[in-house]
Amino acid sequence: MPSLGTPIRYLERSLPEKLAINKISSISKSPTLDVEVFFTHFLGLNKTQQLLNRDKILNKEELEVLNDAIQKRCTGLPVAYITGHKEFFGYDFCVTPSVLIPKPDTELLVEFAINKIIEKIEARNGSLSSDGQILTVCDMCTGSGCVGLSVLLELITKYKIRPEQLPKFVFVDISNDALEIAKLNAKKLLKEDLHYDSSEILLSKVEFIQSNLFELIEQSFDVILSNPPYVPQDMVNELLQDGRSEPRLALDGDVDIYTGNNSFTKDGLAIIRVLIEQVTEHLNPFGSFILEAGEYNVLEAQKLIEKQNFTTQIYFDLENQPRGVVSDLAN
Repeated sequence: MPSLGTPIRYLERSLPEKLAINKISSISKSPTLDVEVFFTHFLGLNKTQQLLNRDKILNKEELEVLNDAIQKRCTGLPVAYITGHKEFFGYDFCVTPSVLIPKPDTELLVEFAINKIIEKIEARNGSLSSDGQILTVCDMCTGSGCVGLSVLLELITKYKIRPEQLPKFVFVDISNDALEIAKLNAKKLLKEDLHYDSSEILLSKVEFIQSNLFELIEQSFDVILSNPPYVPQDMVNELLQDGRSEPRLALDGDVDIYTGNNSFTKDGLAIIRVLIEQVTEHLNPFGSFILEAGEYNVLEAQKLIEKQNFTTQIYFDLENQPRGVVSDLAN
């Protein structure tokens, strides 16, 4: 491991090659990148600064922090949990092992949600700048809040929708620990990072509810977004063997939501089946439901949704695998 008096010049050679490749590479596909992230996060040095400061001598505290990060990574703990941060849709989200780490493919859910919301605002009010009825949006199984908050931030920054005309967002999760992270991200992104004159109005546009799916939700919505647990149980067991420490609650789609025990199904659809039934009871007329179901379950999820009087469209991820379903309630 690095020792006192070790310059970055040596660390660049020893960490990626000896530590990262020999140790981290057994659990990471990008060991060099992992170490660069640690340098950036813990030492405040981006890649260019690392090159320009190759003879910088690291002090005791810096070495201890780097060594601790490397040791944790060697156990399989993801980089995002070690740094406590993960970029998603261009925004910096706080993450802990209480929430699923946002994945790039889920950004597609955000894009389709934005398009659907913009479409509804224009259809209802004539234009994005006109006054009119406020839309309501639910981010079900929100986790870190990355999906709903990214949608809201894009409506503010890219589409310049006035705070008063922004949709009302309700973030729902069964985990109180996850909701606390989502609240933290809302405060950070909507108030502290955005530097918006109407930050209090923005925060009034979000609400957080702990609920087992829609069990405690009384209202209905114009748009429902969801990236629920959908991984088949046997695959979850395999995924968690590498020490990644992501919450089983956010992955396992075969849990019986009423008992918390394993369901009799092994296809990852147990939660989605209940969710789809409940969605129909919580959508306004002509409402939309956008669901990420993963390559395992998209086609079956589409069939289940269509049985509930929806028109549907499958969308594909960055590897051209089916990822989710965009659906509109037929009235």
